[in-house]
Amino acid sequence: MAVSKIVLSSLIHIRPITCAASYHTRLVPHPPDLVKWVKKEGGFVHQAVKLFPQEDNETYGLGLVASQDIPKGSLLIALPDHIPLKFESDAGDGADSVLVDLASQVPEELWAMKLGLKLLQERARLGSFWWPYISNLPETYSVPIFFQGEDIKNLQYAPLLYQVNKRCRFLLDFDQEVRHALASVKPNDHPFGGQELNASSLGWAMSAVSSRAFRLHGKKLAAGTRNEVPMMLPLIDMCNHSFNPNAQIIQEEDDSQLLIKVVAETEIKQNDSLLLNYGCLSNDLFLLDYGFVMPSNPYDTIELKYEGALMDAASMAAGVSSPNFSSPAAWQQQILSQLNLVGETAIVKLKLLLESQMKLLFFARLLPYVQLH
Repeated sequence: MAVSKIVLSSLIHIRPITCAASYHTRLVPHPPDLVKWVKKEGGFVHQAVKLFPQEDNETYGLGLVASQDIPKGSLLIALPDHIPLKFESDAGDGADSVLVDLASQVPEELWAMKLGLKLLQERARLGSFWWPYISNLPETYSVPIFFQGEDIKNLQYAPLLYQVNKRCRFLLDFDQEVRHALASVKPNDHPFGGQELNASSLGWAMSAVSSRAFRLHGKKLAAGTRNEVPMMLPLIDMCNHSFNPNAQIIQEEDDSQLLIKVVAETEIKQNDSLLLNYGCLSNDLFLLDYGFVMPSNPYDTIELKYEGALMDAASMAAGVSSPNFSSPAAWQQQILSQLNLVGETAIVKLKLLLESQMKLLFFARLLPYVQLH
């Protein structure tokens, strides 16, 4: 997807929504100090928790490290309920109502776009409460929807390629829906201050959310249950991922207010990064949502499906005469059906249990990313 600048209608009451081709710079050259902002707004940050550039800051940017040893069980970060950025579906009139209508057109599986619309609204608004946080976000993301065409083709794994193309098609279609919906909106009701959006700016917002947001419990409902709410957690979202984390997120309720805490799960040594577990995800999801893959991922899977025509073509290319993969015998068809390898819904997911298998799939996914950079 091309990365381009969008047309701005005014620079008086809005901040420009632009997308640039840099993987490590922030939205502004010298953004506000995020730690100071969190503390100023009633949050807590352990004195030993510091923002620090990662080893490969061209790709991964800033992270959180311990400037001294931190004992197990220590409170690292605490955010009161008003600091996380959330999408409120029960918004009122005007611009918020338009935003809710746009979000209603987003399929649930692409939930990140709903919160992404809120992110774009706050990014465009001068005086936004969240500007100190938003200004620290990267200008763009190294997720596959921003790969060049040849790099997407080089993924060479049909299930992953399907998801990348699906997201790109959604962004292009949603771009047109947003333009149509905003064409007749009054200036005072425009959720983005009169600015036009395009597929690139929408993709930036969706990628920012999918790579940084956490799905946590919202406020208690009338029935006593809690719904799951995607939230962007300033500062907390700068913790890196590990399947063996040294910190964990805990939600507490104090005087009817939710408090989101990060607590040291183990002792954290000086200069160690703060690590959270983003989830037991396959490398497909890590690449799609976060822009990286994990070597030796115990939760990785591959999808298998019997494609007779493709196997015939491959056999002929290899010099095999008269292949008949597309016309298996009855007994072969029965076995394929039992293995769930044929039919419209026939997909088998296999886990890779051997270290060598995990590494092979890891490098296969990493190849186009390496070529991109």
